[in-house]
Amino acid sequence: RDGEDIDFDAVVESMADARAGLAPSDRLFVRLKRDVRDIAVLFLIDMSNSTQGWVGKAIKEALVLLCEAMEVVGDRYGIYGFSGMRRLRSEFFHIKHLREQYDDTVRQRIGSLAPREYTRMGPAIRHAISLMNDVDARVRLLITLSDGKPEDYDDYKGEYAIEDTRHALIEAKIAGIHPFCITIDRQAQDYIAHMYGEVNYICIDNVRKLPHKMPEIYRILTR
Repeated sequence: RDGEDIDFDAVVESMADARAGLAPSDRLFVRLKRDVRDIAVLFLIDMSNSTQGWVGKAIKEALVLLCEAMEVVGDRYGIYGFSGMRRLRSEFFHIKHLREQYDDTVRQRIGSLAPREYTRMGPAIRHAISLMNDVDARVRLLITLSDGKPEDYDDYKGEYAIEDTRHALIEAKIAGIHPFCITIDRQAQDYIAHMYGEVNYICIDNVRKLPHKMPEIYRILTR
């Protein structure tokens, strides 16, 4: 181990080797980085009922691989889920607090994730901002993983829901938090650039790619 900069691709490959019963490589450090990393990130996970089936399984696997990679790189991170059913029931689920250790309890929470109700995104983003406001870091990221556009059972849909989410993301930027979205909605081009901006999102065309894509995307965002 010659340096302090983590090769995320090597991390994921090493963990896959270990799970397959092969000897994992320890060549995970690629060079010495002069600037000390000071990054905190909150991952916000869509738990709406549309994430059933393969999507839910891929999200769980992706979160486990992501956590293991994050433990190697050493950045502070928290994971929360969100759902909603009308204005008075915006749900926010604790999976891992920013200052919480990654352990079997967190892994059990990930394994227990289940689809809930609707994608009421704006209130979830605002609550995430309130959590991040208490975090002192040079770089603060808010990364949302979703499979669809913001929508709820009531009038929270269409242009209204998109605009509410866009304004919540503007509030994040004003607070010094950098938002980014990973979406597996193939129709996301219709709305996502309006909410996040032209370069602050990525669309994954195959949900089966998600487990290996998430660590790769994080590496690119923070290099």
